[in-house]
Amino acid sequence: MLDMSKPLSETERAERPKIGVLTSGGDAQGMNAVVRAVVRTALHAGAIPFALHEGWKGAIEGGDLIQELSWSSVSNILSKGGTAIGTARSAEFRERSGLKKVVHNLVERGIDRLIAVGGDGTLTGADELREMWPELLEELVAEGSVSPEAGERHKHLRIAGVVGSIDNDLVGTDMTIGTDSALHRIIEAIDAIAATAASHQRTFIIEVMGRACGYLALMSAIAGGCDYVFIPELPPEDGWEEEMTNKLRTGRERGRRDSLIILAEGALDRAGNPITATQVADVIRQRLGEDARITSLGHVQRGGQPTAYDRWMPTLLGYTAALDMVNAGPETQPTIIGTQRNRIVRMPMMEAVANTRKVKAYLKEGNWEAAIDSRGAGFREMINIFEAISSPAAKTHSEQSGAARVGIIHAGGLAPGMNPAARAAVKLGIDRGYTMVGIEGGFPGLLEGKTRVLEWGDVEGWAEDGGAELGTRRTIPSVDQYYALSRAIENAELDALIVIGGFKGYKMAFDMIQSKDRYPGFNIPIVCVPASIDNNLPGSEHSIGADTALNTNVEILDKIRTSASASQRCFVAETMGRKTGYLALFSALSSGAEQVYLAETGITLPQLAQDTQRMVNAFKQGRHLYLVVRNEDASSYYTTDFLSRIFEEEGHNLFDVRTSVIGHAQQGGNPSPFDRTMAARIVNTAINILDGELRAQTKTARSFHVGMVNGVLEAMPLTHIDDMMDMDARTQIDPWWLPLKHVVYVVSDPTYSGPLEDLAIVS
Repeated sequence: MLDMSKPLSETERAERPKIGVLTSGGDAQGMNAVVRAVVRTALHAGAIPFALHEGWKGAIEGGDLIQELSWSSVSNILSKGGTAIGTARSAEFRERSGLKKVVHNLVERGIDRLIAVGGDGTLTGADELREMWPELLEELVAEGSVSPEAGERHKHLRIAGVVGSIDNDLVGTDMTIGTDSALHRIIEAIDAIAATAASHQRTFIIEVMGRACGYLALMSAIAGGCDYVFIPELPPEDGWEEEMTNKLRTGRERGRRDSLIILAEGALDRAGNPITATQVADVIRQRLGEDARITSLGHVQRGGQPTAYDRWMPTLLGYTAALDMVNAGPETQPTIIGTQRNRIVRMPMMEAVANTRKVKAYLKEGNWEAAIDSRGAGFREMINIFEAISSPAAKTHSEQSGAARVGIIHAGGLAPGMNPAARAAVKLGIDRGYTMVGIEGGFPGLLEGKTRVLEWGDVEGWAEDGGAELGTRRTIPSVDQYYALSRAIENAELDALIVIGGFKGYKMAFDMIQSKDRYPGFNIPIVCVPASIDNNLPGSEHSIGADTALNTNVEILDKIRTSASASQRCFVAETMGRKTGYLALFSALSSGAEQVYLAETGITLPQLAQDTQRMVNAFKQGRHLYLVVRNEDASSYYTTDFLSRIFEEEGHNLFDVRTSVIGHAQQGGNPSPFDRTMAARIVNTAINILDGELRAQTKTARSFHVGMVNGVLEAMPLTHIDDMMDMDARTQIDPWWLPLKHVVYVVSDPTYSGPLEDLAIVS
């Protein structure tokens, strides 16, 4: 590890690997998180990081645009949008002469490792530079511009790429940097527009970015509860004008007050002609007799602060890229550091770029199936989900005799996203031909017979709403109430049950299937859908509501940082989560906290003494803020108040200490786009399971819980949940995120001396 408190000698500097980092092409929220992680990880690993300001332009011009970075160079950039080291497009970089200047400028500073953050153009340029490096370097040595010794020492360029693009168009990675933030900007606008549209019963056409990729348009259409969407990968069939207007008309008849249409900027018809917002508005005016309003969101989608995801995930990507470059050998092949199935992966760079560019060829050829397949199985699934939930039912299924009755119930603490999940269940169930029965007030409400049939229009507006319109309760029936509960299920004539909630809901469903031999009403298919801000449910790496709660925490912690900017202050912030540290850990990663305490790892007195001394030393060296995040059940004895008293006592008036218990704000607010779209996906899987069980009509019903494991939705038998979690502590066994804890200290503590562990797998 590089001792950052001592200057390096010339000999030491020459021996250290030197890593350049640049951001190029269009900016994307989260690029700063990558740069920060690259710089600080490189320093810990004993390397010297450099910024190539203004992208490839800075690499060509050299001078002050290539700057050595210190620990403090990247302070206070994590929460900022854009890119702190600048970006620019460079025509000269496409020329051989420009590439030659880059080689000279990099070798002059001893840089032969490069991390490029940008889109496919940026990464293609980086690989071209790598390939031509030996030839151009040889010319520079022959010309005398580079010494033979330097030429021998830097014969090869090693590169790693991190994709920064709001379009989410790289084939092979789940989410590119900036996409989640852009989706937040879009949904904020849609939610605001929906309110005014409903007031006037008006139609709005909303244009979103994405170029040749329809991800932003499709996901915002689902998350925003929209009526129609145009995406490049699936141009509408000829005659789409009639289909669209019929859909809008029927939606109004079924209870919609607003009509929202999402138009991707690259949308085309089957003949390859662009579909414009004006064209769509003209169709609506001619066929429905109303004036549609057009809103083009434009570059606001690139702006604003990055979301929690666009802080913690880019931090992991930058950390991995930096380690790869420190450890790279002469024959190291260029890779893209990306994400697949909720894991960090390395992908062959040019293979991924080539696959991405194939999509544009598919679109040009009219090969829509290949274009959709290139986006991954989840993309096609979401297209189908949108079609099902946005198409108004032509007939109310409650009027159909013999239709299976499926109950929807919430249980456990409130989680943002319960409403979108219930809405999806109703609309997808009606689409399958079921009668959907809402149960109000959780299991106590079911005991009291509080049920009602939910029609397609009854759940309009639930897509964007926080809270739970059906209500939820932590209370579940005791054993002596099982007979009454069984009778209540029979009286409601329920053929199946969807439980959307947290641990209490899972526990109740688990106990019901253990007792179904004694209580006939329990012998129905039950599917549990994970909804809990604690993110502690068995068989699912993500629970509905956790992402929203995390974003709430990060927003509050950002404000805490601002409040402490004019003084020297330690803040101890407490998050929810019970004995699960997910919220605390990712809040710390996303806010740049210096310390985090988790229930899984606890707090010891020797550790607390060491942490306190490190904090005191930081303030003595000029620190203005020291942020500590504590999971609410990290320790029974070392409470948030106790920690603050220790820190203040040991600080000896060097700094003051404040506490912030974030509390139930984490359960409030409108659900994030991620929680809305995930709710739709998970519920769709739940409905598919019930479909199979109801069709099978077996004597003994089977029950399941649905979860996202390694990025894939899976259905697992409910009978085995006690093998997947500690039922007493309500915690998962071996949570996937716990090994990431050390990254908090790598990127926030210059004195960290622990291991730098590899997080990535090879794709």
